[in-house]
Amino acid sequence: MQSTVMSHATDRAADPASRPIRVVSIPAAHPYVGRITASPDIDVLSDPPVDGAPSGVWWPPAALDPDWIHDHAVDADVLHIHFGTESFPPGHVTACIEAAHQVGWSVVYTVHDLEHPQLDNQAAYDRQLDELVRGADALITLTPGAAAGIRERWGRDAVVIPHPSLLSDDVTVPLVSPSAETRVGVHLKDLRPNVDAVGAVTTLIDAVERLRRRGADVVAEVRMHHAVRDPEAREAVRRLVSSSEAALLIEHERLDDLGLAIALGRLDVCLLPYRHGTHSGWLELCWDLGVSVAVPSGVGAYLDQHPDDTVSAYDLGDGASLEHLIGALLDADGTTRAGSSDRIAAVAARRSRRDVDDAVSAAAHAELYRRVVAERAS
Repeated sequence: MQSTVMSHATDRAADPASRPIRVVSIPAAHPYVGRITASPDIDVLSDPPVDGAPSGVWWPPAALDPDWIHDHAVDADVLHIHFGTESFPPGHVTACIEAAHQVGWSVVYTVHDLEHPQLDNQAAYDRQLDELVRGADALITLTPGAAAGIRERWGRDAVVIPHPSLLSDDVTVPLVSPSAETRVGVHLKDLRPNVDAVGAVTTLIDAVERLRRRGADVVAEVRMHHAVRDPEAREAVRRLVSSSEAALLIEHERLDDLGLAIALGRLDVCLLPYRHGTHSGWLELCWDLGVSVAVPSGVGAYLDQHPDDTVSAYDLGDGASLEHLIGALLDADGTTRAGSSDRIAAVAARRSRRDVDDAVSAAAHAELYRRVVAERAS
């Protein structure tokens, strides 16, 4: 194998500084990755097809394999790992990092999740984080809070590059009819492990009923997919909503980009129902759409994602806390109502701001890639 690696190394372009940095991203076909690599200095290889999976499915990532890395040694300069590692057993990512180093690639890992949202038991993921954080040449994360957690746990510094926009450029933000009724919503999606469906819906209904007793015209909107991972929780949510005149339940298939923009755009406040996690793409999409967000206190680094008056924390299980928070969000500077001219203006302003910030983010990634490539070559 060593002789093969040496042959690949001699075939590699001599001066990476004269061309775009070639990146194997795990995965490549993800909106987040598309935003942070939208730079002429970055060339991302396409996800290899996954055996037995439909076209467009990238998981489990076929490129995260030592043999694949050796076979494609001359095609890339950097292995950048984002998502999908939970599919593999302990030791696998270490073998991939070692293979990448053997063929001359640098390895970057973006720490999106210090607690994995798709898992109940974090033990195996914690061991995998040890492999990734200790083995990568450079670390990125999305918030100062997560960077502090990485420093405390592993003694390593991560470059903080904020989450990019997730609002598709193909989606023209739809006009939503204004309403006197205030709509506070929670989307439970498919009831993945980090969603506290019963706790969040109970808290939301309690808060909205409190507001209604004070004369507020407010409704709790609960959304959930038809296909869920926790049927018992689904039945509990159905019972909770059916027992309250303040709530309505909408069950549907997974929404496309436009459908999701419409659903979120109807809301005045969106509640995140998470019992554990670190960062939220859902929060980012709400921010893009001008929707204020209530996040669970003491969970993750959600408040760090947008430290402004439109994102605030509530205590899961405390309806009075959420009642107060909803009122504060509706009165906060920067808060806009669904369907209002202020909402339309806010969405346009945020999209313009994202254009600038996302370009800065892509440039920061390109700079980091060039740095780690140069360090490995020296």
